[in-house]
Amino acid sequence: MSSPPMSATVRELTYLNAIVEAQREEMLRDERVILIGENIDIYGGSPLFDTFDARRLRNVPISENGFTGMGIGAALTGLRPIVDLTIASFVYLAADQIINQAAKLRYMTGGQLSVPIVFRACTYYNICNAAQHSDRPYPFFMNVPGLKIVAPATPADMKGLLKAAVRDDDPVLVFEDMSLWTKKEQVSTDPDFLVPIGKADVKRSGKDVTIVSIAGWMSGNQQSVIACFIEENRVLREQIGRRRMRLSDHQRRRLAKSEVCARKLDDDHRSHQSDRTVSAGGTRQ
Repeated sequence: MSSPPMSATVRELTYLNAIVEAQREEMLRDERVILIGENIDIYGGSPLFDTFDARRLRNVPISENGFTGMGIGAALTGLRPIVDLTIASFVYLAADQIINQAAKLRYMTGGQLSVPIVFRACTYYNICNAAQHSDRPYPFFMNVPGLKIVAPATPADMKGLLKAAVRDDDPVLVFEDMSLWTKKEQVSTDPDFLVPIGKADVKRSGKDVTIVSIAGWMSGNQQSVIACFIEENRVLREQIGRRRMRLSDHQRRRLAKSEVCARKLDDDHRSHQSDRTVSAGGTRQ
């Protein structure tokens, strides 16, 4: 868990409120920050309409490829857009703009252009949504050059990483885990509170195995299964929360041991996880 500086004022926020607060603070700080998306007045963005007008908040038709391209164009002309794609599965419809335009333009222009844009996408799963609304597609985008991928696991990480993404001069794709929406913790109120993109969160140190998790994986039943395994085998574990979805989190990784641990967990607790496999990255499929 991210810990705010002791000198900073903190207040309790849910994961969802951390998203709203991060956007509000960045929009107040920098008038170039705008929010573009489908029904943003319904899906978590309604408090922003009390502060900002239609010039900063753009409700758009259901045309992901179109309004994502509009956001990229706005970034190229000096704005810093946040594009809310609402549901992560809809990212596929905008993939051409994200992969072939946003992620490549700095390279294609020899550094003459930058694309400071944030793409937000919420992952829905295990709630009986339609199949077209239930993907967690971060592996699809992980190896796209020029694109940064983050998957915050706590309210503090959500706020700090989203603010860092808005200030980044390159495109960042933020995956938000809906299973964490109601999770609460103390979060810094410092308007300059940031969580660096690319640095993992080492939650616990150990010497036997390394458990690497992402987004909402280390919550609820998953923690119970791991705790049972740890107790039965008297394992000293190292636990790392991946914030950025790429293998550039070099710090303290022993992925071979993580894979062994993951397979052991799956074998020993198949009765609890009969329809899911725990992978080295911490995702369940």
